[in-house]
Amino acid sequence: MRKLIFLILLVPFFATHAQTDSTNQEYNISTPYHSVYNFLYYLQSDSYEPTKSLQSFKQPGMSDEEALEFANKFKQTLDGKGIFVYVDEFPKDPNYVDTLTNKARYVIVTEYPDIYFEKTKSGWVVSRRSLQAIESAHGELFPFGIDWLLKILPKIGTGEYLGLAVWQHVMLLIMILMSFIIHKIFSFIFEKLLLQYLSKKNYNTLATKFVKPVVKPLSIAIVIWLLSIFVPVLQLPIALAKWVVLILRAIFPLFITIVLYRFVNLMSFYFEKLAEKTASSLDDQLVPLIRKTIRAFVVIVGIFWILTNLNVDIIPLLTGLSIGGLAFALAAQDTIKNFFGSLMIFIDKPFQIGDWITSGDIDGTVEEVGFRSTRIRTFRNSVVYVPNGNLADSTIDNHGLRKYRRFFTQLALTYDTPTHLIQVFVDGLKQIVEKHPETRKDYYEVHMNDMADSSLNVMFYIFFEVPTWSDELRARHEVILEIIDLAKELGVNFAFPTQTLHVENLPGQATLSPEYNSSRDELEEKVKKFMGNSKS
Repeated sequence: MRKLIFLILLVPFFATHAQTDSTNQEYNISTPYHSVYNFLYYLQSDSYEPTKSLQSFKQPGMSDEEALEFANKFKQTLDGKGIFVYVDEFPKDPNYVDTLTNKARYVIVTEYPDIYFEKTKSGWVVSRRSLQAIESAHGELFPFGIDWLLKILPKIGTGEYLGLAVWQHVMLLIMILMSFIIHKIFSFIFEKLLLQYLSKKNYNTLATKFVKPVVKPLSIAIVIWLLSIFVPVLQLPIALAKWVVLILRAIFPLFITIVLYRFVNLMSFYFEKLAEKTASSLDDQLVPLIRKTIRAFVVIVGIFWILTNLNVDIIPLLTGLSIGGLAFALAAQDTIKNFFGSLMIFIDKPFQIGDWITSGDIDGTVEEVGFRSTRIRTFRNSVVYVPNGNLADSTIDNHGLRKYRRFFTQLALTYDTPTHLIQVFVDGLKQIVEKHPETRKDYYEVHMNDMADSSLNVMFYIFFEVPTWSDELRARHEVILEIIDLAKELGVNFAFPTQTLHVENLPGQATLSPEYNSSRDELEEKVKKFMGNSKS
């Protein structure tokens, strides 16, 4: 009887413990499907039972608190990035084997391939290696330890209004106010302080034309970057969070691209100042080309950055561009050839702006060097556009690079000119060369050179040290006038190719031949007197 009474008293005790064990076992992690469902379902606000959810993360020797912390971190990461887990796609086979790795594992989301379930004795749980990936992903999404806000903010209130909790509304309002304040602060720092500093340093053009256009998009980019950090703290509904994160990921590189695009103007301004310090004028033409190239590069990189942040697979796009680029290259061989010709011109620098060049039938002054062609102003004042590919492959005679400009002529004297007068005349010509300020003094040739049909020729071979063709013509003009004046002073007669029939002596007529009665000493004295009165 006593034993019966004892058994009856023990029934409620065993029933209570049996019910407790049954409650603790109301979770299922037998398959990847059930494990992910168990993890997500029991962390929802309307079915919140963390002791069951943590079973999908618990490792041998791990406490419930540690497992729950990993479960919460992974849930916060998924919600913060707006990643939707398609539970129905998970396999329901307890013996599932991944075909790629040939192991019993299943990746939870493609965004985090290192976080996966693996089969254990207790069922399908998140692998121990995945826990490190969860820790890393959570720290990356919530930098600077801002996840502590998730522990404080919910205490404000969890009641829902318009689909968001009270603390989420409060946090959203704070973020809007802080964005406005931060934008104003950065605008003040850049627009007021920086621009005023540049103005005081007499960089007004630099401040207003190049720095100011960069300020506004830069401050907006900074605000967007800060928003992308704090938006995950809001833990918005998945559908909303997905679009908010996507928009922020697209807008941030957009404004960074705008900043860099406008910053190129500042770089080109700096390059222009450097080009002004060089003697070559080709550098001045190179700056606009560099600016256009960098701008195109910035735009292309910005587009690919935006597409990547929008989760667009750019590999097929790049493949298509490569195939299209090959077709384009075949169709535009001449254009590409001219482009590389431009690069060769800028690298080798066979000429610069303002040089007089000759290349085949082309003869003129270089005005502009572009990506495709070079503009040359001919001496007929017409403009010739020469493809750079042709210039790069042809022989170029750059008259503009001449240090000295040659002047060669033959001074024809009459046959009746005495030798001593010719010698004094030649010596006077040499003194003209020595005295002129723009002639080369270390090399010139002035000699009696030829006995032609109708004249005795004196070779006059000199060089001018002048920068331009106009200066060369002016120097020639001055030297030729000096030669004529010297010949007039000495009584030297220039011959010309004519045939004259005359009779030397007629009764009562003076001879037609000129008389040379001056001695050499008298002639040399005349040269000294002439050179003393010479203007050059």
